[in-house]
Amino acid sequence: MNKDKVAVLIPCYNEALTIKKVINDFQLVLPEAEIYVYDNNSTDNTFDIAVVEGVNVKKEPRQGKGNVIRQMFFDIDADYYLMVDGDDTYPAEASQLLLEELRSGKADMVIGDRLSNGTYFEENKRSFHDFGNNLVKGTINFLYKSKVSDVMTGYRGFNRIFVKSFPVMSAGFQIETEFTIHALDKRFKLVEIPIDYRDRPEGSESKLNTITDGTKVIFTIFKMCKDYKPMFFFSIFASIFFILALIVGIPVIIEFFTTGFITKLPSAVLASGLMTFVLLLLTTGFILDTVVTDDKKQYELNLYRVYNEEKNDEK
Repeated sequence: MNKDKVAVLIPCYNEALTIKKVINDFQLVLPEAEIYVYDNNSTDNTFDIAVVEGVNVKKEPRQGKGNVIRQMFFDIDADYYLMVDGDDTYPAEASQLLLEELRSGKADMVIGDRLSNGTYFEENKRSFHDFGNNLVKGTINFLYKSKVSDVMTGYRGFNRIFVKSFPVMSAGFQIETEFTIHALDKRFKLVEIPIDYRDRPEGSESKLNTITDGTKVIFTIFKMCKDYKPMFFFSIFASIFFILALIVGIPVIIEFFTTGFITKLPSAVLASGLMTFVLLLLTTGFILDTVVTDDKKQYELNLYRVYNEEKNDEK
């Protein structure tokens, strides 16, 4: 028997139809694990059903999955953490595979990959979700030169070091994207395990709004690109305005070399202003890139400190 402590985290909002089955499945597969259900202002009897099942149940009044996960990370102390949605779309049987990767030290975060074996595309009936998943996945893989298959899955495993050093910034469903970007940016070991996905049972409604939450995820990527890769971010805008400056300014330059005069004064002023703005964007990118590099150094030092404290506690 493993002596390490395993915590199963189940954030919930109106999952009365499925929460009992999710709890019972994990009780059967992981009898040694502590199960924690955090109810996020449900209007049905999700909370009462979870209490009857004899697990740790708590109410989280701040709406949003990110807020729930943040509080769970604050409250719960464990060696390994499994995060799963309460809608019965992820198989509890796969939890052993996720834990195996964490216990072996091969991974700091394990992703339950819904997309690789094709079951997600067969089961998921919500329009535009495939497009949104591919857009987010493609953007992150491009930025980090990675090959992550499923960026937005709600089935993940973490070791203690990852959880205790992860700053939760998102309040809502963007938290899954934030997990992936953080792992890639901070060079944590990331492993994907293909899992079977099943769609919600009849009568259970998704809390995701394809347009609203999809837009929030896109803005999260936009913001995190600015925060994590400022030189790349500001260089894109600098390039755009540089091209605009050339389009406006080249006729002015040609006229000057041809006639020795400048009659297109408004164009000359606009081109000069655009070029000045380009320099400001590049300067901002350089400064923030230096700040981010220094922040990464500080993070590594703090991570090293946390790691040594964990080792000392084990002794």
